[in-house]
Amino acid sequence: MKPYSLSPLASSLFPSLCTIALLAAPVQAQATLYVAYPPNTHETTANQIFLIGTAPKGGVVRVNGQAIVRNAAGHFAPSFPLQVGKNEFVVTYGDQQVKLNVTRTSPSPPLNSLAFAKDSLTPAVPLGRLPKEWICFGAIAPQGATVNVQLADAGSFPLQPQTHSVDLPPNSAVLIQQNQPIPVVAPNAYQGCIRVAAAKHLGKPSFELTLAGTTTRQEGPASVQILSPTQLEVAEVTVDAGTARTGPSTDYSRLTPLPKGTQATITGYEGDWVRLDYGGWIKRSEVQVRSASVPPSSLIRSITSRQVGDWTEIIFPLQVPVPVSVQQGDRTFTLTLHNTTAQTDTIKLSTDPLIARLDWQQVQPGQVQYVFNLKTNQQWGYRLRYEGTSLVLSLKHPPRGRSGVRDRGSGRSNSKPLTGIKILLDPGHGGAEDTGAKGPTGYPEKDVALKVTKLLRKELEQRGATIIMTRTEDVDLGLKERVEMIDREQPAIALSLHYNALPDNGDALNTKGVATFWYNTQAHSLAMFLHNYLVRTLKRPSYGVFWNNLALTRPTVAPSVLLELGFMINPDEFEWIVNPKEQQRLAKVLADAVVEWFGSRNGLSQ
Repeated sequence: MKPYSLSPLASSLFPSLCTIALLAAPVQAQATLYVAYPPNTHETTANQIFLIGTAPKGGVVRVNGQAIVRNAAGHFAPSFPLQVGKNEFVVTYGDQQVKLNVTRTSPSPPLNSLAFAKDSLTPAVPLGRLPKEWICFGAIAPQGATVNVQLADAGSFPLQPQTHSVDLPPNSAVLIQQNQPIPVVAPNAYQGCIRVAAAKHLGKPSFELTLAGTTTRQEGPASVQILSPTQLEVAEVTVDAGTARTGPSTDYSRLTPLPKGTQATITGYEGDWVRLDYGGWIKRSEVQVRSASVPPSSLIRSITSRQVGDWTEIIFPLQVPVPVSVQQGDRTFTLTLHNTTAQTDTIKLSTDPLIARLDWQQVQPGQVQYVFNLKTNQQWGYRLRYEGTSLVLSLKHPPRGRSGVRDRGSGRSNSKPLTGIKILLDPGHGGAEDTGAKGPTGYPEKDVALKVTKLLRKELEQRGATIIMTRTEDVDLGLKERVEMIDREQPAIALSLHYNALPDNGDALNTKGVATFWYNTQAHSLAMFLHNYLVRTLKRPSYGVFWNNLALTRPTVAPSVLLELGFMINPDEFEWIVNPKEQQRLAKVLADAVVEWFGSRNGLSQ
């Protein structure tokens, strides 16, 4: 997920949903008027903005002369509409005053009478496609103009005005229940597509605009190439886990990461991205490109397995490291090998603590699918790697610990139910730059996240768990380092603790509650259980459970969940968040929830 362009949710530790880029001022003593957000000279494309701050109890706080509602502690979070351009807000309390300038930018570039809008010509980056694939061009030009494109031997063809279309809001819109399609009237948008049959480098297109008898021309910013099907290149993944996506930018969804060594034919490119023959796109910086006489493909015959420590490893001998896809179900793990054809007659899969049976089929030419039927309804993690040309799939065994809150047989309460269970805790944010969200007083999320995580560590240790912390002090710690720690420690579960914020057009005054985020199917049960337990036991509002593509939910070696334990920007919930008694109660209830969840999993080894 990219940073929210509409919101304060953009800091160095995105993609946590609470990464709000507020002023880095220290916590303010509540003797003066203080505005925590937005910062002066803030820019946004949102149609409204919330003002978060505080002032001493009693008296009246006004925004542009209008009295605003405050809670019993003196905090406020009203929202105000924004006009395109500059918006000035004057916040007053008695003789104190804070001035803020917020600029709402327009997504539509300005036009003059006879020119294309700046940076509107597309394709904007070099483009490569196979013969007879659609290649589309676009421009923004004055209404009523005639727009044509000249492309080398392809000749001249028109771009038609797109007067009506449908746009989709950003992913963040689901957080404020505003994710419905948006009808767009765009009389200045022109588009057109062509197909070219022969392989050729077509160079940069020339865009021609005619209006009221006057014509102007502009060269396109990027060249177009039709690739030769007989002279294609091969990409080999050079990083440990190549980030494959559904399209050529980070805006597109992630696919199963490609293990180092994976090889595939390049069937297209767009800017810094190349398209691989199985459909995924990957950054050119993550692969080595070379010429090849034949497309990479493989046969597969026998398959074997082995137990290595707490993992079962299944070895797929291949001729070439091919692209892979993974899909998890409640009791199944499905692996798909692309560019592969089966000649399989024999598979050796002995008695295993996790796998009940392996089924497979050639689902279509060049695609073999393996379905592992599991003995438990909980998956604990997986890894993929190539050893030479053999693919090794590692499936993690259930953790060796006690399941349940009572000793079996005796019926007595077990005071150490998590003995033998390793848990990784990640306090969100940290350091001078990455403060996370801030409450009305300026109190930063990084501090309360660390404090509550330490309380949780103590509670879990009292229940027998072994705890690993990504940080124990206020230090800078990047996402990469946190994820690497999960991969290295291989805990039974990983929990990342945060507090929430909203995009600029959200309702900070009335939005409350606990939110929980998961990504891999193996983490779904944990996310749902913890969320419902916290909401029910603490009697807190539920903001929801979300599937979300976050760095701290993506690790595959353990069920990994990110918790947003409340809204820093909500005046009332902020008081609950910073209350020491409620922090202690939250830590205890969350520890109890972890114990209960482990007890509910029938796959724990004794």
